[in-house]
Parts: sequence; structure tokens; C-alpha cells
Amino acid sequence: MSLVETDWLENNLNKVKLIDCSWHLPKTERNPHQEYLNHHIPSALFFDLDKNSDENSELPHMLPSSKKWDEIISGLGIENKDNIVVYDNSDLVSSCRLWYTFIYFGHDPKLVSVLNGGFEKWQSEKKQTTKELKIASQSKYISKEKKDLVKSKRQIEQNIFQEEFKVLDARSKERFEGKEKEPRSGLRSGSIPNSICLPFNQLLQKNKTFKSKEELVKIFKSVLKQDFSSKVVFSCGSGVTASVLALAYSLIDNKYKPVIYDGSWSEYGRI
Repeated sequence: MSLVETDWLENNLNKVKLIDCSWHLPKTERNPHQEYLNHHIPSALFFDLDKNSDENSELPHMLPSSKKWDEIISGLGIENKDNIVVYDNSDLVSSCRLWYTFIYFGHDPKLVSVLNGGFEKWQSEKKQTTKELKIASQSKYISKEKKDLVKSKRQIEQNIFQEEFKVLDARSKERFEGKEKEPRSGLRSGSIPNSICLPFNQLLQKNKTFKSKEELVKIFKSVLKQDFSSKVVFSCGSGVTASVLALAYSLIDNKYKPVIYDGSWSEYGRI
């Protein structure tokens, strides 16, 4: 199950490994780790999306090596058999990025879920929060990298002519059409040729919960037309909101394996 509800989590806190993966754009001037320290869901650990990425890459939060991933996840005390729930307190639903990353590194997709509505919904329901920090014991996590779940720039460029898959871009229509400047410096405006715009927030309700399966089917069919199939790759600014589209697609096609263009526009749009 890609999503769990707040009531379910409240009743199963002792049966899952819970992770806060909040992340914000730099312009918001919000510190996700400090917000976590101020209050979080009981037993939650914090995952730093920037810090736990490929630090050798010039691109933001690219996937780390499998060796580094194993070190990170073992440091959180997580084992391969664990049932994991990820949540966030972000306008970008950044928890979906960690959901995707776990699947990319071979964790059973049935054992990785995102909290529907995140911390905002949890708080609105006046469920328990805490400042108490959980001390993780060291484990020995062993990843099994699924390299077919990520696309490179070369593959994206080849696909412009070969059209083997559809690329859905999660950025706003204004950014996609080049009418709005990119939030990161050093990037031109615009989009990947032949890609399709589907802003991630169109898949969400006002409270940041995902729309119903029936609504999601209509939305994806409206943009994919006759090509409504599993041959879909998701992109965005830097791989975060692309994962929101991927999770939404998994809700309507349980056989779909999430495929992301990891470099996204941060790579493709470089000047």
C-alpha cells in the first residue's frame, strides 16, 4: 500500500519504522530539521534529503550510491524486512521522494508507504506530537539497486525521437511553458521537448491528501490521451515532486514501478 491514513498510523506506531522527510525550497527559509526538533510524530526519525544524497554531484539531492545508502539506512536502524512509513510537513510532499528512493534501492514496495496528508493533517486532527528524540540502534541494511527505475539525460534525449515512453513534468504550467523564471540559478526556462505538463498539486486535495483513485485515473487519462499505460517517466525541477506523480500513478496501477528522471530540469535546463 503506497498510502496509509492518519488513524491507521496512530494505531500502528509500534509496528512501523516512521521517518520525517520534510524538505523545503531554499526561498522559503524554513529549516525542516529544526521543525522536526520542535515537534514530530512520536518515534519518528529524521531524514535529511539534501545531506543524504550524492554529495559528489553538482545537481541537488541526486540518488546516493548503494554503499552510502546502506550506511544511511543502517544508521537509522532500519532493516530490509521493516514496514516503513514516511511523512513530511512540506508544501512539496517531499515524503514521496523517500518512498521512491526506498523502492529504487530494493525495499519491498508493499512495505513502504507515505502518510496521506502528512504532518499537517496529523496536527489538524490533534493527534499526539513530541519533542522526544528516538535513538536508533545500528542495523545492517543491504540494498538491491533497481537501476531501471531511473532515467539519465542521455535516455531522455534519445526518447525525444524514439518516443518509447511519455515524460510527465510535475512543475507548474508557468515554469513548464517558460513564462516563469526557475527558482534555481543557472537554469533556462522551458521544458523537455515532447514532455507533458501535469503539476503535482493537481493530484492533491486542499489538505494535501491524494485525490481518489477515480479522480486520478481521469487526470492521467486527460494528459496521456491514448497512451495511458505504464510507460511513463516522471520529471520536475529536481526529482522531488516527480515522485509525487509517481506515487499517484502507483495508486491507479499497482503493477507500476516508479521511474524518475533523476536529474530533471536541474540537469536538462542547465545553461
